[in-house]
Amino acid sequence: MDTQANMNETAAAQTLDAHKMIVRNAKVYYGDNEALHGIDLDIPERQVTALIGPSGCGKSTFLRCLNRMNDTIDGCRVTGDIRLDGEDIYDPNVDVVQVRARVGMVFQKPNPFPKSIYDNIAYGPRIHGLAKDRTELDEIVMTSLERAGLLGEVKDRLSSPGTGLSGGQQQRLCIARAIAVSPEVILMDEPCSALDPIATAKIEELIDEIKENYTIVIVTHSMQQAARVSQKTAFFHLGDLVEVNDTETMFTNPSDERTQGYITGRFG
Repeated sequence: MDTQANMNETAAAQTLDAHKMIVRNAKVYYGDNEALHGIDLDIPERQVTALIGPSGCGKSTFLRCLNRMNDTIDGCRVTGDIRLDGEDIYDPNVDVVQVRARVGMVFQKPNPFPKSIYDNIAYGPRIHGLAKDRTELDEIVMTSLERAGLLGEVKDRLSSPGTGLSGGQQQRLCIARAIAVSPEVILMDEPCSALDPIATAKIEELIDEIKENYTIVIVTHSMQQAARVSQKTAFFHLGDLVEVNDTETMFTNPSDERTQGYITGRFG
């Protein structure tokens, strides 16, 4: 009996360990308007979780809860329990800067700083004191560019402005910039919506490669993209999390008729 109990405890602990972030009853208010209605979601470690749903359904609002970006919006209030490795990221004693170092973000529109390619990547490590000297900083920059699949294309022009790159390259630069501070989680808010199909394919390839080292949460308006890149999918509708499941099941056998309607294109 004891053995069985121990096995159950171990299994429960492993299940808990496998989730990088755990969200319970998350609500977001803009003034008096409740935009998200009590979201519960477990985000598995070193996998890609896709958030899908029609425009205005709350998926980007939810994404911003995961690194406290909603704190920057006037009149926005978040309630509920959001934990990273078991730690409440909204605890008053938690350093928001550290949260955002651990949970990086890549936005919809590529937004390189008006600096050189090198300085775009070096910016975060300098602020957080991650490099003792120039040699270490060089190594972080090179490694980040390599992981973002960009090093081969820019290694001879690191002093050129990041804004001079193509849209797809700029977005990979922003991913490299996020990687440079060694985050544990990377949030991506429609990272390919401003890109052409070739650049999109490169970003998707990159997501597939880096998920071995990072937990990734991606908001996408493209169900095909969600099906290609994610292992788990959550469907949002009108501020509710309607359904969450492994991606294949979600797209082949959804359990809620609203999910079915969205996936088959009846609305959205």
